[in-house]
Formats: sequence, C-alpha cells, structure tokens
Amino acid sequence: MEPEGRRRVAENPDCSQQSAKETETPESPACSGNCSDTGPAGVREEGMLMRELEALVQDVVKTSSWWEQYGLDCFIIALNFLALPLGFLCLRSQSILVFALGIIILGVVHHTFTVKGSHLASHGALSKSKPWSRFWVLFFVEVCTSFTAEQGTHGHVKLHHGYTNVVGLGDSSTWKLPILNRYVYMFLAPFMIPIITPLVALGLLRKEEPRVVLRTLCLMSLGLFSHYWLLIKVSGFQSSGFALLCMFVSRGLLAHPYLHVNIFQHIGLPMFSLDKKPQRIHMMSLGVLNLPRNPILDWTFGHSIISCHVEHHLFPRLSDNMCLKVKPVVSQFLRRNQLPYNEDSYLSRFGLFLSRYEELMVQAPPITDIVGLQ
Repeated sequence: MEPEGRRRVAENPDCSQQSAKETETPESPACSGNCSDTGPAGVREEGMLMRELEALVQDVVKTSSWWEQYGLDCFIIALNFLALPLGFLCLRSQSILVFALGIIILGVVHHTFTVKGSHLASHGALSKSKPWSRFWVLFFVEVCTSFTAEQGTHGHVKLHHGYTNVVGLGDSSTWKLPILNRYVYMFLAPFMIPIITPLVALGLLRKEEPRVVLRTLCLMSLGLFSHYWLLIKVSGFQSSGFALLCMFVSRGLLAHPYLHVNIFQHIGLPMFSLDKKPQRIHMMSLGVLNLPRNPILDWTFGHSIISCHVEHHLFPRLSDNMCLKVKPVVSQFLRRNQLPYNEDSYLSRFGLFLSRYEELMVQAPPITDIVGLQ
C-alpha cells in the first residue's frame, strides 16, 4: 500500500530532476563487482548516452516483424489458454501422476497469466491498440490475479519504474516484512501469496472511486468463482474444501520464485534518495540485475522479468521477446561505456539474502552517492 505522498511525487516527476553529488560510491553486493564502476561514462552527457542507446534499440525494433514485437508472446499466452481444458480434465483422473500433471498445468497457466500477462499488459507491451491493452490489463490483473488494475499499474509502472531504487518510492520496500525471520520469509511466506494478494487488493480499493471499486470486485469475483466452478463442474470435485485447496495449491505453485525474483533483482543494489538520484541510464544500470535464463521462469514470468530485466527497465514498453532481441545491443553498449551491467545467478542471490537478510530486508538501506554523474 502506497502513501498518498508517493502518489503525488509520481504524478509530478519534474520535482526530482536533480543531479547526484560527487561522493564515493560503495560497491553493492553480488553485482559482478562493477556496480561502482561508472568510469568515463559518468562524465558524459547523460542525455547523449540515452539517446544513443535509444537509437540503437529503435534500429532493432524497426527491423523486427509484428511476430517478433508482439506475436510470439501473444502465441505463448494463447497456448496457455489452450492448455486450460487439459489441466482441468487431468484433475478428473484417479491416477496420482495424471492428477499431479493437472495441478502443474493449472499452476503454470495461472502464473503465465498473472505474472507474464499482467506485466506485459500493464506496460502496454501486448498490443499497439489502447482499447485492447486496457482489456488485457483488466483481464490479467483483475480477473486472473485478483488485484486492482489502477493500484497495480500505479505501484509498478509509475513508482517502481519511474523511481527505481529511490528509497521510499520505487525501492521494492513493499516486499519487505521485517517481522519475519529469514527462513520464514524465504521458505514459508510465499505459500501465503495466493491468500494475501486479494486481501491487499481489497485494502487498496479504499483509495479508489466507487465505480472502480464495483468493477474490480466484480472482476475479481468472476475470476475466483470461475476457477472454483470449473473445478466442480469440469474436474468433478465433490468437496468444496478440496476444490478450494486445489485452487490454493495451483495458484501457489511458483510463488517461491515469484517472491524471490522480485527481491533479488533490486534489493542489495545501490539505493538513492529522491534529491540525489542519478538520471535514467545510470539509475537503471546501477539498480537493476539480470538473472540467468530458465526455461520454466522464461515461459511463466517472461524474459523481461528474468534474464532481460535491465533491458526492460530501460525500455519498459518492449515485449519479452523484444527485450531478449535487444539484450546484446544493450549489454554491449553499457559495457562499452563502462557502465554496470549487473548479472548474477539465482542460487548466488538466494545465498546472499539468507546470509545478509537483516542488512538487506530489515534495516534501512544506505543511500548511494554517485561519482561524476551529470
């Protein structure tokens, strides 16, 4: 839940366009040892760097087909729609293996819709059409995810992307639960995400207009009841409790990597205050981290969340496939200009957070000042 002060700042970004002070930059943990290496790029005109990179990326986009820009990701989502009947029918089986396959299919489909679908739709990366983009936002965020579209878009697009790693705005602090110890947070808390998500959404609805509240409640109810009804009517469940348990298990199938990825890619990297934040290209190169490619997470979460997160933060309207396509251009450009390009493995980040949980997830993050950035 975001305080009203955050909303006002996000809606008036001109109030924060100040340069960073020239003081020493501490090296942040687990970012390939180069987070503090701003080098000669730090003294170059920031706008020139960003325009140069944008031109290179636009050259790639202009030579890409509709299939590459939108089609492949839409095709992946369509395949998940087609897999839904198979998942529900597998749950009719008396075989434990077939039943487990049904749970896996429904879990993968659910996370593809709620993570990949919601993420791309929120950024308008599924279609050039504004009406269709709006439709997909409501479908994936409210019907599938059981969250409120307005608050989800505001928190992610306006705050997290507009103020990446700015303390108190886009610093991923909503993922911190200092009341929990490291083992409960990393291993047990993810199980509660399917229950916590709609409850948080209901709390956020207090900020919205009555018409938005009514629409969101209707769409959230449609999504939850449809899932339950299909388990009863198609999968043949006789027990309401067993149907609800199945909903809980399938919706939480990939909850652990979902929570982990959301903290691994930003927390522990340089953090900035609003009046000392660097400009865009430096903020994203310093404060964002890519994880290695993973077939399951690439499919369900998308390249822009896993292996192309840096590219996504620099160019948030690109689809997952386009982020992957421009990745070599972006990585080579940043390294050529001696800017950080942070990459680390899932296991390495997991070990880092277990060993430094108090520092990273409980204590207030230190503010990073950048050397020589204009």
